Amino acid sequence: MKRLSLTFKPLARALLPLTAAALLGGCMLVGPDYKRPTLEVLDVPADYPEPQQGDAAALRTDWWTLYGDATLNELVAAAQKNSADIRLATAQLEESRAALREANAGLFPEIDAGVTDNASRVSSVTAVPVPSGIPLNRPDKRAAISTAFELDFWGRLRRGTEAARAAALSSQYGRDTVAITLAATTSQAYFLLRATDAQIAVTRETLKAREESLEVAKNRSNAGIASDLDVQQAIGARSDTVLQLQDLERQRKLVEHQLGLLTGNLALRIAPGTLDNLPVPPVPPTGLPSALLERRPDVRSAEQNLVAANARIGIARAAMFPTISLTGFLGGESTDFSNLLSMPARIWSLGFGVALPLFDAGRISARTEQAEARQRQSVASYQRAVETAFRETADAVSNLYASTQSEAEYKIKVDAARQALDLSRTRYEAGYSAYLEVLDSQRTANDAELAMIRNRQLRLAYSVDLMKALGGGWAAEAKP
Repeated sequence: MKRLSLTFKPLARALLPLTAAALLGGCMLVGPDYKRPTLEVLDVPADYPEPQQGDAAALRTDWWTLYGDATLNELVAAAQKNSADIRLATAQLEESRAALREANAGLFPEIDAGVTDNASRVSSVTAVPVPSGIPLNRPDKRAAISTAFELDFWGRLRRGTEAARAAALSSQYGRDTVAITLAATTSQAYFLLRATDAQIAVTRETLKAREESLEVAKNRSNAGIASDLDVQQAIGARSDTVLQLQDLERQRKLVEHQLGLLTGNLALRIAPGTLDNLPVPPVPPTGLPSALLERRPDVRSAEQNLVAANARIGIARAAMFPTISLTGFLGGESTDFSNLLSMPARIWSLGFGVALPLFDAGRISARTEQAEARQRQSVASYQRAVETAFRETADAVSNLYASTQSEAEYKIKVDAARQALDLSRTRYEAGYSAYLEVLDSQRTANDAELAMIRNRQLRLAYSVDLMKALGGGWAAEAKP
């Protein structure tokens, strides 16, 4: 062991300055360090303008479970498991993570092992003849461990790792965006299905009432109390309701097909249900801060793209400085494998190289300008993502607030329409009014009930819009 240590003292002495250079280089980073653009710089208001009437209770990320519908929970779970969009986003995430591992590996030396076995023959009739006793056939056995390592003196490799890490995070947030969008789309399609079920139920009740009115008109016509005009009007009104019912059933099948596509089950069939038992999750607390947008996965993805673009400026600028590299190998060389590990066969080499660009006709500076321009593009994309998120959230808050305020008025309208229908029937049967009043009352009552259902469905849909706009809910400590 003592003999070996003496043998490698020259190698150790040669490595000392290179190690010092590597440590010194580890403290240098070319290019700008990332600083997040604040919402104040982007000119985004501190709070949303709409009045909110909620509380500060935290809302968990699986917000769709708050509707208390087992079928909806199963549909969202199936969509997130089977969706092709999720699989695509997951594969992209795996690719970016592998690229990050590759970038991290560049910070360490690459060590290779190689074994060669060569044989050659020299000429015996050259100008300088081979001395007698020297064989013309010359075998050469060689085994060595080699390495090549670029000293990251200017931080080019570390900036590359920074960019790769940001790209991986962007892919992660991109997958989260796909998951939230998929859950929102599935929930809204389900609410549309339930709203269609409710409209079908109302239309069937209307059809039943119009069939009863048709029988009354026929009986009154047969008794000579009413004319055939009432009968024909009743037949036409019934046909209108039948056509309306058929169209609603067609729409329900289309929504069911959409849910089948979202969940990866094209043969999906969902039993009829209703909107009556579906609650609306709590609205956000008063003074909801716009800083909450920073937790949206699409905004965070845009920010990580900005981080990556910022790091690539450092990569481009580092190309203007010398590239410092270290190479070496250690092994043995002999005519026979049995002697490869002996000390006389020991070979080693250590190389230190510096390469400095002298003239490139402006290529490096052009690449740097390209990187800086892409960074400015990423800033604009980040700003657009924040502004879009603010608008979507403000719209969702406004829509949810308005639909909530309208629900009570729709209930009053439906009650009034039903009472008017009862009165018109009574007046018609008593002979005080024409059948046209009954038709108008039936149409008004039907339209009012359908409008109330649509408002209920919109209120649920707007609540989903708000969950999606806020990145999947909010926390109680969201407001600073």
